[in-house]
Amino acid sequence: MSNYWVGTVSRSHVQRGVHGGFIQLNHGKRAPLQRMAAGDLVAMYSPRTEYPNGEPLQAFTALGIVKTGDIYQVQMAEDFKPYRIDVEFLQGTEAPIKPLIPRLSFIKDKTNWGAAFRFGYVKASAADLAVIAEAMHAHLPHASVA
Repeated sequence: MSNYWVGTVSRSHVQRGVHGGFIQLNHGKRAPLQRMAAGDLVAMYSPRTEYPNGEPLQAFTALGIVKTGDIYQVQMAEDFKPYRIDVEFLQGTEAPIKPLIPRLSFIKDKTNWGAAFRFGYVKASAADLAVIAEAMHAHLPHASVA
C-alpha cells in the first residue's frame, strides 16, 4: 500500500530536485524521508519562489512517485550534507493552493490553512493527491491512488 505526502519546499529548490530527480525535506534532514517508501506519491507545495525571502507563491509545484525509497546523502558544501530520496516526477503545471483548500482533508483549519505545512511535510490521503494532480493537470498512474 502506498502512502501520500505533501512536502513544503520553495519553488527554486523544487525545480532543482525535479531537474535532478530527487527531493530533500526539512533542510536536508533524514527523518522525514525515512517515512517514505517506493511507490509513495509526493506533492511539493511551495509557499515562496525562493528560500527564505522569495516572492509569495502558495502553489503546488511538482508531483512525483518515490522510486526505490533508498535514502542517500550528498555534499553540497563543506558544512551541508543533505539527505535525499529519488523521485520520478510527473508532467504537470503549477496549481495555486487557495482554490483547493476546501477539498484537502489534511488541512483541518480552513481559515489558518498555512499551519498544515509548518513541519515541512505532512501525510495526506489518496483523495488529496488526486485533487492536487487534477489541479496540476498531471496524470497519475492508476495504482498510485488505489
